[in-house]
Order: sequence, then C-alpha cells, then structure tokens
Amino acid sequence: MTCSHDAGLVGRRSALMALGAAALGAALPARADTFPSRPVRIIPFGTGGGPIDTIARIYGDKLHERWSQAMVIDPKPGASGIIAADAVAKAAPDGHTVMVTLPLTHINNAILQPKLPYDPVKDFTPLSMIGTGGPMLVARADAPYSNLQEFVAFAKKQPKGLTYGTWGNGSAAHLFCELLGRETGTHLIHAAYKSEAAAHSDLFGGALDFSWANPATARAHIQGGKMKAVAVAGTRRLSILPNVPTFTEQGFKGFDIDSWIGWYAPAKTPQPVVDAWVAALRQITGMPDVAAKLVSFGFEPLGNTPAEFAQRFQADYPRTAALIKDAGVTVE
Repeated sequence: MTCSHDAGLVGRRSALMALGAAALGAALPARADTFPSRPVRIIPFGTGGGPIDTIARIYGDKLHERWSQAMVIDPKPGASGIIAADAVAKAAPDGHTVMVTLPLTHINNAILQPKLPYDPVKDFTPLSMIGTGGPMLVARADAPYSNLQEFVAFAKKQPKGLTYGTWGNGSAAHLFCELLGRETGTHLIHAAYKSEAAAHSDLFGGALDFSWANPATARAHIQGGKMKAVAVAGTRRLSILPNVPTFTEQGFKGFDIDSWIGWYAPAKTPQPVVDAWVAALRQITGMPDVAAKLVSFGFEPLGNTPAEFAQRFQADYPRTAALIKDAGVTVE
C-alpha cells in the first residue's frame, strides 16, 4: 500500500509540475524564434487603396515571405486616423497587431485633441520610420496659376475665398494651408475628407478650388493631364517630381517640416518581438524594389531604429506645435 500511495503522489506531483511548466511557458515573453505564431494584422492609416494602404501591402508581401504567416491588411479610416491608432493601442502587445502611419496620428492629433482615447507615447512602441517626404499643393490643370506667387494673387481676388481639401483635420496639409492663408491674407476654406481620392474627385468636379496630394497621386494625375503641382512642402524637392519647387524656394517660410511614414506596435511588446520587427522592416526598406516603390510614392527611403525614430518624434513635436500655433488651427 505504501508503494501504491507513493506512486500516486509522484503521479500527482508530475501532473502539477507539468501544469506549472505550461503556465510558466504561457507567462514568458514571446521569443523571436517563435514569432509570429499566427496571422499578423497590419492597420494602415487612411482608406483601403490609399498610399499608406498600398505601402502596407508591399511590406506585407515581404513579411509573408520572411515569416510564412498571413499578413492581414485592415484599414480603419476616419477621424483623422484616431480610430486606427486606438485599435493598435488597445491590441494585445504581442507583435501580432501593428500600425503603419503618418505624423497626424501621433503628433498632430496629440497637440490638437487633448481628449484622445490613446496616448501617442505611452501606448505605443516605435519600430521604424521607413521614409520621409512632403505633401503637395495642387490644382486642376486649367487653374490660372502655376506657382505660389500667382496662386496668392489669384486668391486675393476671390471675395468668397478658395476651398481646398485634405485627408484630415490637423493634418500637415491642413496646417500648411492655414499658415499660408494667415501669412498672405487670403481666405482659404478647409474641407476634411476620409480619403485623398474623395478630395480629388471633388477637385476635378469643381466642388473644390484646389487641394493637397501625395506626390505619387499628384504625378499620376499630372501625367494624365488633370492636375498641376504648385509647391511641395518639406526640406527638399522630390525625386519623382523634381521640377516642383518647395515653398521655401518660392519665398515662403515655415513649410520646411518633412512628413514621414512609420511603423508602431502596442506598448509593452516584448523586446525580442520588437527586435524581430525592426530587423524585418529595416531589411525590407533596404531592398531595391521596395525602396523604388517608396520613392514612387514620394518618400525618401530611411529605415531607422526605434531610438532614432523616437528622437525624430521628439524633434518634430515642438516644431509641429509651433506650426499649429502659427497657423491658428483648432479642432472642435
């Protein structure tokens, strides 16, 4: 009987040890060699089919080749990117949900909207900024102006002002145009759209007087004979449209802030998983075919580290805040 009792005790101890090991394994942080263990959800800024969505899909294909897991591209448009960013902020911090976005969701919204449902710093882990660029002020091809001086002269003759479209309240395009209106004494009336395509549809239909565009979109419409580019924001001309001068070149100060496109994971994502993401994103960004795609969308390829991304964020935040103040922009 003693032997039988001991055997039962050993059996129970073995079972408890097995359960304990399983529980401990479940509690351990995810490891790079086991990540990803299921399909990965990538939430891009903007609508399906937009520039960021397309870039997300390009990276998704490369990530699928690397990790042999499905990449689910899940755009959540609206509310100037707040819906998309909030979904990532509240996702499980295991690396299986990430975001690819523009400064609007993490800088502009934070400055303009103090009641955001997420904290752009505390709720996210920066992964990599993959490119920088600038939006363009554009008009229909038949517009009676081709540069900023002509644009301002035309705008001053319009007693009711000029209407323009952007992809969101508080976006870089919105800020730049409000600053332009203040600096030149022109009345420029903003209309926010859920997508760039919707704004351009109204531009071509005559509901808008001018608009803002991603350089790749602008190039396509310019080549199609429907649009002209008046100026590009940021620090330099873009390689895909080298004939379009910057605001600075045309004598307008305060427009030399580059936009960027970057990847974020939820806060508290385990470091091994962060490392896996960063290695993958930087390698993919360096691929010639991917770099060429980024250039075609008006972004100069970058692919920096999380520390460099955070440093750029910290530098851009006060400059954007100053721009918002100078432009007099508020979001109700």
